[in-house]
Formats: sequence, structure tokens, C-alpha cells
Amino acid sequence: MHGVKLNPGKCVFGVEGGKFLGYLVTQRGIEANPDKIQAIQQMREPQTIREVQQLTGRMAALNRFISRARDRGLPFFRILRNIKNFRWTEECHQAFQELKSYLAHPPLLSKPEPGESLLLYLATSTAAASAVLTKDQEGIHRPVYYTSHVFQGVEGRYSLMEKLILALVSAARKLRPYFLAHPIVVLTDKPLGSLLQKGTGSRMIKWSYELNEFELEYRPRTAIKAQVLADFLMEYDPEEEKKNNDPEEWTMFVDGSATTSQVGEG
Repeated sequence: MHGVKLNPGKCVFGVEGGKFLGYLVTQRGIEANPDKIQAIQQMREPQTIREVQQLTGRMAALNRFISRARDRGLPFFRILRNIKNFRWTEECHQAFQELKSYLAHPPLLSKPEPGESLLLYLATSTAAASAVLTKDQEGIHRPVYYTSHVFQGVEGRYSLMEKLILALVSAARKLRPYFLAHPIVVLTDKPLGSLLQKGTGSRMIKWSYELNEFELEYRPRTAIKAQVLADFLMEYDPEEEKKNNDPEEWTMFVDGSATTSQVGEG
């Protein structure tokens, strides 16, 4: 009636699961394609720039399954910034082994029900802002999608609060279809909602305006009952918070003027 034509060779019916858009979709949820995981597991440690590029490309194909993907891949991306001086460091070796270990047991991603509220956890480090969208399944928060954004330029000098809001904004951009179709509960112990509502500064006003189209609610974080989320980067980096809490330094400029009672400061 609608003129739709199907290729019988590409259609399957009455099955409990199968590959769809490069993933394995089953009754249990969404699983990473084993072929894409094996492509990394079977790699030797990169010995050339091209092999590092292959590694980061294969990671990108699995990003939605990888917690803190940008943090995990940071040593590899540092190599690509200086392609004329390839150097595989101990940090790279460690990151490569940890990536393989993580992918040996990749998380199973849950499928949201239409209209149900989804929960968002935020995390930040000195290098990246990350988030994980989850759903509540019998009191346990199951991951739906991981996102990660590496800081560019001045973003690395943002305050802790700004980095967390950037994690939220980046997740909203990446997961726009989810944010439009579901109420999103942001689980955080930081006053992000209040900061966005006040909208002080052009950057905060821009972010607030961008997030206004979504149905967002902010709630305090509770105890994490799923190990896959317990392993997710904590909401803040203790060293980062310590740095941001250091007393602000002021510089005083004296113009040299004076009166009978005091000197001037300007």
C-alpha cells in the first residue's frame, strides 16, 4: 500500500536477537558487536602512527559502551598530536592493557521504555567530561549510553562546576533523541540547576538556553547499586576540587599617589 519493498535476503523474522546498526540487539538489551571487540583484543601494541590511528578508530566504534572513553584513550590521542615523534610510553602500555581488560567484559546496555524517566550521572577529570545515561530497573541503575568529551582549548581551565555542566551539555547534544523523548533526572550533589538558573556569564547563559528545551530535573546522588556504575569515574576529581578551592590570588597595583593620611591604591 505504501510502496515499501523489502530485500528477503536482509530480513529475519521470529528471532530473539540479531545484529542491527552494528550492535547485537537481544531481549536482554544492546550488546557490543563481538567482532569489533575482537578487533581490539587481537591487536598488538601499536608500533606506528597508523596503528595508533587504527586503535582510536576501533575505540570510536565502541564509544557508547566504554565508560570514560576519552580518559581511557587520552594517551593514544597525545601520540596523534605529535605524529613526527612516535613514542609508545609506559602510560600508553598501561592504558592499552586496561582497555583490553575492560572490553573483556563490556557492559550490557539497557533499552528505555517509551516516555520513562532516565537518570544521568556526570563525571569530570583534568582531561575530559563524561556522562552515563541510565534507567532504573528494579532499583538498579542500568547503563543506556556512555558519552565522553575531551576538553578543547580553554575548556581545560573551566571551574569544576563548569566542567560538570559541560558534561551535561555534551551529553544532551550527543543524546538529543533520548533527551527529547524522555524526562531526564540529573543525579548530582552539586548545585548545577541553581547555577544554570542564575545564568551569570555569557557561557552559562548560553548553556542554560540550550538545555531549556529539555525536561530536566536535578536530584542528589544516592548509593550506586550497580558495579558497572560504581566503576564510572567519580563526579569530581579530588585534585581538581582542591585546586579550585585554593585561595584566589590578587595582584595589587599602586599608582604612587599619596595624601597626608594615606597612600592610594589603584
